[in-house]
Amino acid sequence: MPALPDACRPTTRNEGYAVQEQVMAVAQRAQFGWKIAATSAAGQRHIGVDGPLAGRLLEGQISHSGASVSLRGTQMGVAEPEFAFRIGRDLPPRQQPYTTEEVMAAVDTLHPSIEVPDSRFDDFAHAGGPQLIADNACAHLFVLGPAAPAWRGTDLSSHAVKARVEGRYERAGSGANVLGGPQLALTWIANELSALGITLRTGQVVTTGTCMAPLEIVPGDHVLMDFGALGSVEARFVD
Repeated sequence: MPALPDACRPTTRNEGYAVQEQVMAVAQRAQFGWKIAATSAAGQRHIGVDGPLAGRLLEGQISHSGASVSLRGTQMGVAEPEFAFRIGRDLPPRQQPYTTEEVMAAVDTLHPSIEVPDSRFDDFAHAGGPQLIADNACAHLFVLGPAAPAWRGTDLSSHAVKARVEGRYERAGSGANVLGGPQLALTWIANELSALGITLRTGQVVTTGTCMAPLEIVPGDHVLMDFGALGSVEARFVD
C-alpha cells in the first residue's frame, strides 16, 4: 500500500506504537521478542527518521541457524547480521531510566542472528517514523543462532562481524554500527518500552539492529554471518 488511510494514519510515535499493539492483538501469534530498526545514522537517513524504532518479533516467523527461509512475497530483499540478547529477568516500566549496567545484568544469553526485514508500504523509505512503527518497524523474518560462549568480557562495541553471500560477495561490520554498541541499543529499547508502559520480559529475544550495510539477497543465496569467537549463524534463502 502507499500509505495508511488518512483517518487512521498515525502522526506521532506513540500513535504508531498504538497501531502496532492492535496489529499484535489480531495477529494470532505469540510474541517471541523485539527488534530495533534504524540503529545506525545511515539507516536513519535512508528511511527519514531521527532515531531508532522498536518492533515486535512474532512466533511463526522465527527460524534457527541452518534453516531454509522463504523470500516469497518480500520486497526489501535484504539480510542483516545482528547481535541478539535473550532476557533473563523482567525489566518492568519505571520512572527512572535503566542504565546499561542494569540492562546487561538482566541478560541471559547473547546470540548471533540474521534479520530479514520487510514493509507493507510500497515506498517504505518515505513512509515516516510513525507509519513504520505501525508497520511493526519492518519486522518480518528472523534467524536465531546458537548462544555465544563466554561473551561477558567481550567488547561488543568494537567486535568485528563478517558476512558472506556464498559465491557472490562478502561484507564487514562491527558492533559500533549499532547505536555505538549493541549493549547501548538494548538499553535504548528497555527505556523505550518502559516509557510506553511495556515490560521487557524474561525469555524474550531482542535483536539490536544491523552491524553493517544490509546484504542484498535473492532466492538461492546461502548466507553466513561470522561473529568470530561469538559463533556464527547461517541460512539458505529460497523462493
